[in-house]
Amino acid sequence: MSASTARTCPKYAIGSGRIDRCGADGMNILVLNAGSSTLKFRLFRMEGNRPLTEPEEVTAGGQVDRIGKPDARLTVTAGPEARADAKSVKVGTIREAAREVIRHLTAVGTGDGQSPVIDAVGHRIVHGGPTFFEPALITDEIFAELQALTELAPLHNPAGLAGIEAVRSAMPAARNIAVFDTAFHHNLPKTAANYAIPADLAGKFHLRRYGFHGISYRYVVERLMAHLRGPAPGMRILVCHLGNGASACAVRDGVSVDTSMGFTPLEGLIMGTRCGDIDAGLVLHLLRHGQMSIEKVDELLNRKCGLLGLSGISGDVRDLEKAVSAGDAAAELALESFAYRVRKYIGAYAAALGGVDALVFTAGIGEHSASMRARICGALEFLGLNLDADRNSAAAGHDPVEIGATSAPGVWIVPTDEERQIAREVYALLG
Repeated sequence: MSASTARTCPKYAIGSGRIDRCGADGMNILVLNAGSSTLKFRLFRMEGNRPLTEPEEVTAGGQVDRIGKPDARLTVTAGPEARADAKSVKVGTIREAAREVIRHLTAVGTGDGQSPVIDAVGHRIVHGGPTFFEPALITDEIFAELQALTELAPLHNPAGLAGIEAVRSAMPAARNIAVFDTAFHHNLPKTAANYAIPADLAGKFHLRRYGFHGISYRYVVERLMAHLRGPAPGMRILVCHLGNGASACAVRDGVSVDTSMGFTPLEGLIMGTRCGDIDAGLVLHLLRHGQMSIEKVDELLNRKCGLLGLSGISGDVRDLEKAVSAGDAAAELALESFAYRVRKYIGAYAAALGGVDALVFTAGIGEHSASMRARICGALEFLGLNLDADRNSAAAGHDPVEIGATSAPGVWIVPTDEERQIAREVYALLG
């Protein structure tokens, strides 16, 4: 079975505004979203014929934090009162953490006195490579193909695969479905996807701009369109997914036409600890003259640069905003550099789209930092992207919120929900 033959529900597409039945009257779908030291999870009760503006029922959720450390903890929110319970767990790996989540859900239940039957498990896989651009039902063959892709994302894909291994071991009857962060950008125009390198070399090593955060982008674009009661033909949306990992995406008619991350999640915007765009010659210089190994340069660019490198304090915007209020000049430089890079991409993508109908902020920084949104939009008046200061500072909640001073082009906050999007794609796939 190849990824391209995976059956999907034709009625669930960008702009449709609904999840329609695909032969299933209801399912309990567990979603596992694995990071390097954290495993987030949610259990959804999925039903058909439901508008996207009506959220699916979440019967349990939570996360395992500090995996591999003595103070690892499992936090579960469940039950009619959505009570959160936390306990210490001994989990040294993502696989062990996933098994602990499954054990808890199947043994303790979801707070209503019953243990749920888990029909399927959706897994976030960061890199789908050139092959996987639709949700894929995991078979032995597909799992082997995914293992072969780890060389394209050695920092990200192993965690997702560990979750799949845990479920296959603990619940062999459950169906596992991989949903890919790169899939939303699969059809980037060649002018945006290709690097200016020899075609034979690019083909041999699958070197192209893949883009990431696609699960989030698909959810945010679909959610905004549903909120607006359907997109106008040719609608141009520019989404800024700003968190510890940050990227921007230009969307026309619900389709990604360019995005800031490339072959890896290192390209593009300044991030918490990643450098973003950098001259490749600088990397060569460090290898030749900086007495640094490939591993040391990799560690530098991914974990010691970005906001952390510029400020020397932290890669967390919240920490830096506190430092700025205390007069720290390096923290101010870091925040303004972050905002400047985002503005550059907004300007570039406005040109690529031929204008902007909506600018959207999402993810941790995008949703919660009013001051960073103000920094970014402060020099975008020439595009008509003006913030309403009161709306910007007061914005909160789970629904899309318009924070612009004018309705066209609009400036929006649309909270993202990767786990919900994964559940929707799993439900749409399974018949």
